[in-house]
Order: sequence, then C-alpha cells, then structure tokens
Amino acid sequence: MKAIARRSDPGSYRHHVTVGDHEIETDEPRQNGGEDAGPSPQELLAASLAGCTATTMEMYAKRKGWDIGNIGVAVEYTPADRGCPTRFKLDLELPANCTDEQRERLQVIAAKCPIHRALEGEVMFDEHVTLVEPSGDEPEPAPKRGATWRRRPLSRI
Repeated sequence: MKAIARRSDPGSYRHHVTVGDHEIETDEPRQNGGEDAGPSPQELLAASLAGCTATTMEMYAKRKGWDIGNIGVAVEYTPADRGCPTRFKLDLELPANCTDEQRERLQVIAAKCPIHRALEGEVMFDEHVTLVEPSGDEPEPAPKRGATWRRRPLSRI
C-alpha cells in the first residue's frame, strides 16, 4: 500500500494525495493558515480509525451470521501535547437489538482493527530523501543509486 502526496497549489497547504486508484485533497484549517479545502491529515487519521473500526466489526458480524443492522463509529482525536499522550475516543453505535454477547464481542473486535493495532503497536519509519528538479508535473522520481535509508522507531510519549 502506498500513498503519494504532492502540493496542489503553490503557496498553500493543499496536497493532492493518491492511494491506489483513489484521490484525496488534503488541506489545513483556516486557523492553521490553510483554506480548509479538504480534511487535514490529522482528520484523515481519525477518519481512518473510524472507518477501519466500523468495517472490522461489520466483517466480524457477517462472518458470525449476525444480522445486526447498521453500525456507526465516531472518533474524537486529540493530538499529543506536552506531557500528554495522543488520545482517541471511540464511540461505537450498535443497534439496540444486539445481544449482550454480540455487544461484548464487537467491542473486543473493534480494538483489533488494523489501524487501531498500528496506532497501538510499535511503529518503524524508513525515511529516504530523493532530490528532484522543480517542475510541477514530474512523475514520481526513482531513488538515486547509492541513496541511503534511515530507519528509526516512532518515539512514544
């Protein structure tokens, strides 16, 4: 899986992001100097967690043969701040006709979605810099021979 972000508008924070066959426009809110022309990357992180959690629960319910109707997931995201960890508050919206067993199992399964596990587990970054000539419409550059990669773990606060 690969995502590529490129600036959409010189002098702005807008970026055109491609992921597989999909395209997303990201931007920063006005209070951060953006135009609010799309979700911020942090908003997309919360959206990814919400979507992944809902999909994981629905896939589990389908595999169990449970006809439980619509599922919703609301995520509130608070980025890390001096001395405080990053926080995600998840509100799972399950139909009132769910049994206690279904509710309990879906809560357990919600925490097992791939995005939840990635955020909770150890994360490694492989960072590489490729120098390219500015032109605006160039295809993705290939790494230069002899380029170096730097691997470092994500620091947790």
